[in-house]
Amino acid sequence: MDIKYIHGLFLKCNAVVIDTRKIVANSFFVALKGDRFDANTFVNEALDKGASYVIIDDASCFVDERTIVVQDSLVALQQLAMYHREYLGLPIIALTGSNGKTTTKELINVVLSKKFKTKATVGNLNNHIGVPLTLLSFNSDTEIGIVEMGANHKKEIEFLCELAKPDYGYITNFGKAHLEGFGGVEGVIQGKSEMYHYLSNESKIVFINLEDAIQVEKSKSLKSYTFGVNRSTADLNITNITANPLVAVSYEGNTINSHLIGLYNANNINAAIAIGKYFKVIDADIKSALEAYVPENNRSQLLKKGSNQIILDAYNANPSSMKVAIENYIQLSDLNKIMILGDMFELGDESDKEHQEIVDMLKNEKNIKCYFVGAAFYKARVEADNFYFYDSFDSFSVDLSNSIFKNNSILIKGSRGMALERTLDFI
Repeated sequence: MDIKYIHGLFLKCNAVVIDTRKIVANSFFVALKGDRFDANTFVNEALDKGASYVIIDDASCFVDERTIVVQDSLVALQQLAMYHREYLGLPIIALTGSNGKTTTKELINVVLSKKFKTKATVGNLNNHIGVPLTLLSFNSDTEIGIVEMGANHKKEIEFLCELAKPDYGYITNFGKAHLEGFGGVEGVIQGKSEMYHYLSNESKIVFINLEDAIQVEKSKSLKSYTFGVNRSTADLNITNITANPLVAVSYEGNTINSHLIGLYNANNINAAIAIGKYFKVIDADIKSALEAYVPENNRSQLLKKGSNQIILDAYNANPSSMKVAIENYIQLSDLNKIMILGDMFELGDESDKEHQEIVDMLKNEKNIKCYFVGAAFYKARVEADNFYFYDSFDSFSVDLSNSIFKNNSILIKGSRGMALERTLDFI
């Protein structure tokens, strides 16, 4: 496989795609295989729809000179991305973490785009396929690339760093996410810290939140730019944070009033401020960028529906993000509070324990009506006047359809597979 030759063909195209439904004229199509599909069989369709070149790893699907046969299409995609990254030579910021990756990535992007031509990971395309696609979306006009990296097992972040070769890195936090794949919390810490190891070996720079003891400990030997709350020794000292429920952050005589809810989002905002300051974005632009950002896609959205105020945080959930969302919601001064909490996935042997802990932490909150939805929460059910347990969304929806919600404050939080945004159809 001559990757330089393939890269030359790629540069002639408008975009790289792996889904024939997304092909536009002059696309570069890479045929990947999955457990339930083989895109090699769609080569003719890709060419008919306008792809200029296709990469395949099944020679029997060869069409003509527009068809490039390789041993493994996924490996070819990854090597092409690595070559393209070296070809462009632009600075790249990588970020990972258990919670808040996508929101933080979006905030960093809006801040830096005030000064630079930036490109960032679209959505959460942050795995061994998404990161190459992100790298290949950068072009000669891109001045800074922002790459989100996700992982559910050890060595994955290490591999993604080898692909992207970041110059800067940030780990949002180390929480209880993907415990099944990582083998426990210590495995999460080791897996996420692979970014630190890469940056250390390459003498690159890491952004550190001094409020996170694990970040501080794991980054001792690295070149760093630090931020923290009331930390006079930090490179960026955040002087005040409030959230009721929208977050406001003050630093160096500036106050930013965001559209993000919850104290747990303050760290995401602080990171974006710090990275903006490092890259010398002026304060007025940092402020305008962060105040204009409005979350979407079911991530920490503040909604009004009828007389109800809703905090919709149904994009994903793990024990760490669930606990901070609940803690933040409890401290709000709202009346008529309701929580609708869905199962947390990918917890393996820790699932029963973690769901039970969430139920237990709410036992003393007698004034909050709590709906627990899903098989895992149903196993953790206890008797309480304000607790309601359902083994599935279908059973929950029966009660919802017979209920009337007025003048309530409602938190909706659960893993993506629970699709709790469906609750809005009944409120």
